[in-house]
Amino acid sequence: FTSVQFFVVCHGVLQLSQLLVSGYLKSSVSTIEKRFGLSSKTSGMITSSNEIGNTLLIVFVSYFGSRVHRPRFIGCGAVLVCLAGFLMSLPHFIVGPYEFDNSIASSFNNATDTCWANRSSRAHGLVPTCGAGKVQEDSRVLFLLFSSQILLGIGGVPIQPFGISYVDDFASASNSPLYLGILFAITILGPGLAFMLGSVMLKFYVDIDKFSSDEIVLEAGDPRWVGAWWLGFLIASSIVAVSAVPYFFFPRKMPKEGCKKTPHKPVPAVKSREIRSETKKNKSLTLLEFIKKFPHILLRTLKNPIYLIVVMGQVNLSAMVAGLATFMAKFMERQFTITASFANLLIGGLIIPAAVMGVVVGGVIMKRLQLTVKQLGVMCSIALFCCLCVAAPLLFIGCATQKVAGITHHYNSSEKLKLSSQCNSLCFCEPEAFNPVCGSDGVEYISPCYAGCKVVNVEPLEKKVLNYTECSCISTTGTEGLASPGTCGSSCSHLLKTFVILVSVIAFVASLSQTPSFMMVLRSVPPEDKSFAIGIQFMILRVLAWMPGPVLYGTVIDTTCISWEKKCDKSAACRYYNNDAFRQRFLGLQFFFEVGAFLCFLTTLFIFRKQSTEEQPEKGTKEKFFARSPTPEQFTEETRKS
Repeated sequence: FTSVQFFVVCHGVLQLSQLLVSGYLKSSVSTIEKRFGLSSKTSGMITSSNEIGNTLLIVFVSYFGSRVHRPRFIGCGAVLVCLAGFLMSLPHFIVGPYEFDNSIASSFNNATDTCWANRSSRAHGLVPTCGAGKVQEDSRVLFLLFSSQILLGIGGVPIQPFGISYVDDFASASNSPLYLGILFAITILGPGLAFMLGSVMLKFYVDIDKFSSDEIVLEAGDPRWVGAWWLGFLIASSIVAVSAVPYFFFPRKMPKEGCKKTPHKPVPAVKSREIRSETKKNKSLTLLEFIKKFPHILLRTLKNPIYLIVVMGQVNLSAMVAGLATFMAKFMERQFTITASFANLLIGGLIIPAAVMGVVVGGVIMKRLQLTVKQLGVMCSIALFCCLCVAAPLLFIGCATQKVAGITHHYNSSEKLKLSSQCNSLCFCEPEAFNPVCGSDGVEYISPCYAGCKVVNVEPLEKKVLNYTECSCISTTGTEGLASPGTCGSSCSHLLKTFVILVSVIAFVASLSQTPSFMMVLRSVPPEDKSFAIGIQFMILRVLAWMPGPVLYGTVIDTTCISWEKKCDKSAACRYYNNDAFRQRFLGLQFFFEVGAFLCFLTTLFIFRKQSTEEQPEKGTKEKFFARSPTPEQFTEETRKS
């Protein structure tokens, strides 16, 4: 446990497992909404609550630094992350089995969902009771989801900062960039693996632990399908639990890599002297003095125009990424009628790797060309302008809203959009039912009953519904038509490939600006304020971008809903969206943030130009505003201090 290489291996595994826990939620958002009847705004708030605990504690982490036993603090944080993951899966075990359609009396009988003349399903007890127990159960689910995310944010505070500083303190100067590069690469790749994990887990039925495979009648393509969202949290949390153990055995300080050891000296005495020396040195600035000093440095840093505008540009990009990462899978599901598993596969396998490639290429360009600070602003502006050019066509690539009888399509040229019509007036259909069928007329009905179907044809061996016949609301050439189970889907699934390619290009081009913008922040503040400036930067990003971003996107998505699921006379999850409005508002919000970031970086160029004309072109001024980017060794040192 006194080997830096072993610590890097352990920390790489821990960072990866932590990112699996935090990133897995984003891959399961639409599934959790469907399972517990949540709106997109609520799910966005759950995702954002991860930043609450993180934001409250990040300032104290920047103060304590190496004053504490960093490996043990990392281990304690990992334990909290593990508990948060287990808490996140707990709602699955405290609620009953998933009821995908209240109008179905048993797992093998869909006949109760057909049109029976003069039948009232309410008389058969098919409507669930909505007493105080149900309300209490929903409150417990929300409490667990919110508290687990807050706990996850608290647990994640010490992991990366303490781990990076610990590696850099005890690694040799030649190996430190390699070790930190490995940890940064894992940080970038972690979300992609989280979406891949979600793709695998959502292929299993949510109640796979409660029913045998023979009792599961739904298939993954069914709009009522809910995947095993909870299983991924258990797997990721178990990996965190195992990876947390070694941190309680690492020493507070280990021998510097490459230095000779002193085998005959008692280790406890050496360790005690080092601790006393470090404690004495760090007492020069108490916590109270640190808190008093912080507002002054904050105000001084925010008065720096370059720093403030670059950070505002990063706020726009971070808010966009936070919202897209949370709801992009859901958007692709609804827009192109694909499964949640396949949507996660596309994001984790194509879009996120493209973003990783953009970060790498941006760093290579910056190093090879040795760009000045002004040239870094030009590079960011060009990258975002290209993003805008590629993002504009996305507003027009998508599917129109499907024809749903009574919701978006009239029954027999009826004047009003309503579920009840003359063709199903004697069926006494249950309004809570949701068992979509596609009629032979190309119109979707929310249940066979609302399509007026009287006969269901079931495959005798597999006990699966083949089709519904004698449907009075489906008219084809004057005769009663038939309906097949499931949604009618979209007629533009061929556009999915074009959409994914364009989004991957946007992710690549936008990521080119990540490293240059970070370096603009480092080079625009005095050297003594760099550590504080980076801390303030990430605090602003959390407060203005990562916390409100998912909530804003979720609220916008909810405004496009045209049919809500009803639970106990209250709106739950959305069943149907206006696809055109969904696409325009969801992607329009992305376009809006890209424009904001572009204008911010463009403004820095005008400021640089104004400063260069007002001041004398002395050597000191040129070095201040047109300093070249640091070498990799200097960049590593600045990153470690930050």
